[in-house]
Amino acid sequence: MLLKINEYIGDFTGLVYPKICYACGKVLHYDEDIVCTICLYELPLTNLHNEFDNRLSRLFWGRVPLEGVTALFYFQKGCKVQKLIHEFKYRGKREIGIYAGKLLASILSGSGKWKEPEIVLPVPLHPKKERQRGFNQGEYFAIGLSKGMGIKLSTNNLIRKFHSESQTSKSRFMRWKNVETVYHIKDPGKFRGKDLLLVDDVITTGSTIEACSQRLLEIGGTRLWVASMAIAS
Repeated sequence: MLLKINEYIGDFTGLVYPKICYACGKVLHYDEDIVCTICLYELPLTNLHNEFDNRLSRLFWGRVPLEGVTALFYFQKGCKVQKLIHEFKYRGKREIGIYAGKLLASILSGSGKWKEPEIVLPVPLHPKKERQRGFNQGEYFAIGLSKGMGIKLSTNNLIRKFHSESQTSKSRFMRWKNVETVYHIKDPGKFRGKDLLLVDDVITTGSTIEACSQRLLEIGGTRLWVASMAIAS
């Protein structure tokens, strides 16, 4: 009886405040969440986790030794992934990041290609930048991965010490020089000997990931994987 009442309440709430697909804007069915079934089928998954030598991992060759690199979606202008990321980053729809993290977690866990890491951590923002944005997008993506994979989430050990200049319009080298000294690990012992999964919302040149990775790999016995919500197609 209680289950039926809850279903009726859910149906009524859905009529008054219908849930909308963040990718296409259509009303979601009662058993759908965040993205409708049609959009989920159409979203361009990269499946880069199936290849150690993939286009994203090659971005870091000769820069930092990573165990594996992947991204959930391909991104291009005008596509549904752009709509999702816009809603996530600029309209504060944090649930999109958690949803994407859980989706990637289910893909990685079912592939047998990736060793399951022990700790997932997002690329940190400087507190000033986080206050400006309202939240760290990478953190919510990491939350989804943590919940989906059942692993520990770390959000306050790898920190950003300095607020560097904007990365816009900088070359890859200048982006790296802009961030090479800004990251710090408060307690290296928490990461020592661990398999870590470092995540960000979108990877462009990889300079920020590289700078964070260098700090993490200075810790003895650390092995590092990298994942992002999207990369440009």
